[in-house]
Amino acid sequence: MIEHKSDPFSQEIIKNALVAIGDEMFEAMARSSMSPIIYEVLDYSVGLTNKAGDLIAQGNGTTVFLGMIDALVKQIIEKFGPSGSIKPGDVFISNDPYFGTHLSDMALAKPIFFEEALVGFAVNKAHWIDVGGMTPGSFTPSSTEIYQEGLQIPTMKVIDEGVVLQPVLDLIAANIRLPKESLGDFWAGVAANNVGAERLVRLYEKYGVEAMNAAMSGLLDYGEEMIAAELKKLPKGVYEAEDWIDDDGHGDKPLRVCARIEVTEDRFRVDFTGSAPQALGPINHGRTALVAAVRTIFKALTNPQIPSNGGCFRALEVICPEKTVFTAERPAPVSTYWETMLYAEDLIWKALAEHLPDRLTAGHVLSVCAFILSAKHPETQEDVILVQPLVGGWGAMKERDGLNGQFSVADGETYNIPVEIQEARYGVRVKQYALHNEDGGEGRQRGGKGVYLDYEVLCDEAHFSGSFGRCKFPPWGAAGGAKGSPNYVELFRADAAGGNREVYGKPSQVRMKKGDIVRCVTATGGGWGDPLERSEEALRDDLKNGYVTPAQAARFYRQTAAAE
Repeated sequence: MIEHKSDPFSQEIIKNALVAIGDEMFEAMARSSMSPIIYEVLDYSVGLTNKAGDLIAQGNGTTVFLGMIDALVKQIIEKFGPSGSIKPGDVFISNDPYFGTHLSDMALAKPIFFEEALVGFAVNKAHWIDVGGMTPGSFTPSSTEIYQEGLQIPTMKVIDEGVVLQPVLDLIAANIRLPKESLGDFWAGVAANNVGAERLVRLYEKYGVEAMNAAMSGLLDYGEEMIAAELKKLPKGVYEAEDWIDDDGHGDKPLRVCARIEVTEDRFRVDFTGSAPQALGPINHGRTALVAAVRTIFKALTNPQIPSNGGCFRALEVICPEKTVFTAERPAPVSTYWETMLYAEDLIWKALAEHLPDRLTAGHVLSVCAFILSAKHPETQEDVILVQPLVGGWGAMKERDGLNGQFSVADGETYNIPVEIQEARYGVRVKQYALHNEDGGEGRQRGGKGVYLDYEVLCDEAHFSGSFGRCKFPPWGAAGGAKGSPNYVELFRADAAGGNREVYGKPSQVRMKKGDIVRCVTATGGGWGDPLERSEEALRDDLKNGYVTPAQAARFYRQTAAAE
């Protein structure tokens, strides 16, 4: 080993190498996992921290995890560090939702040592297809306490100095519906962390402790400096917004949420005081998820191009009282946490959209629209659980129409499970997957279109659950643009004679029979500007492409264009 001085050239090389490690960990996870929710959808994230738990580099799949990795490591340090029981070869496991999202998101952390000294942690957090609980897929709008939502694993060791603690894995396997797939994804997470640990140790071997420590510290400072420069460009002042969550899955009462944003030269302070208290249903989430939500929109407002690390968020302050829907405490249910977490982002978005028209859109699909279909495969008779997020429309911007068929901001770099894999692996038939042209999102710039996704059941019996937020309160319009269309689920029963359409916002274990069709409908984003100001050329293109019908053109835009 050659001990490099901490010169700026070496630091720059090391900083880029650290970011590359996150990318390589991400690829290793995708290539070795067993579940489509991971290797196709990419519903996971990976990262490295320093020995203090500060985020150094993150490979993003799912943006909701931006803030989960460092929180987990700091919990490990607090719990195990004082006793000296963090050792080489250890692997920690946790799905504590109050330090994360919901029980389905399983985290694995590996401490990394160089010359017998702790230098960092490699971490991944991934959605397991099932972790037990009252319903297949482990999230349902009908839960009222965390104990109904699956197996809880407090932060603990699952590998101790290289020795697998088999009783822990046996306990997990005995409490989940698809142990082969989930434990396969467990080993994929172990492999991804091993890649991160190996690569970090090689950097220490090549550059030495002094240069590596300087580079890690420099990477954090770089993140802070880059964000600070962009923060100075934001409009200074106090901005406020409020909105309404449809309900908590139990009854029809909407829940008010609100935010007050204060932007100064060097601080970005967000206060959620006044938001609804902790709810009976599972829309709640913990404070860690709130911080992650605010981090995501803060990064988008400042500099989304630089790699995420702990230094990026030093100027950020998040305030919220205890026991709100944003800061729930055990034993509150949290399995559909995204419905509220995304409002935390959207409130800031809504408050600042017209002040930053070149950076922010009108309201978007917002909800993950997570859908679960459980059944027995009609050919193999094996239990199958189809879980995936859905795409919808994004809001328009001042000078651009909204984007069609995009994932919610929560999902980040995620994807659909290809139709061919859905049909082969889960024994369903996809009857339709298309953009729709339901009313909503009209404006000088039109909101992006949502989709129809139709599944026909091919087995004798199946059940579906899901949570489609903004079913009652569609995406908001900006600068005079119209609000978008809602998210919802329709069920068409094959044996019903007329009047067979059932509509749901938060379905839970709805029973289906062979030949029934369930349709997932996602939102069109909000419009921007007065619809009567939309250009004739743009409207003709809308009509040609089927984004707008002649009847809609007559009602919302110009009679003349509709007649052409």
